[in-house]
Amino acid sequence: MAQPTTPPDTPSAKPLMVRCPSCGLMHAYRTDNPYRPFCGKGCKAIDLGAWASEAYRVEAKPSSEDLPDDL
Repeated sequence: MAQPTTPPDTPSAKPLMVRCPSCGLMHAYRTDNPYRPFCGKGCKAIDLGAWASEAYRVEAKPSSEDLPDDL
């Protein structure tokens, strides 16, 4: 019979460590962190500001719907 594994939410389990996408700091990825995957409120705000200022862009080719009708 297989041995039971320790549930991930128990204190004895080693937390999953991830790198904050904004500052690069390693921190524990926890479900009770409302800012995940970011380490905190400041890093989440910085990332949102970058999207709002169009520093990040998703490339897309124009479709026929995007072209003007008079061409």
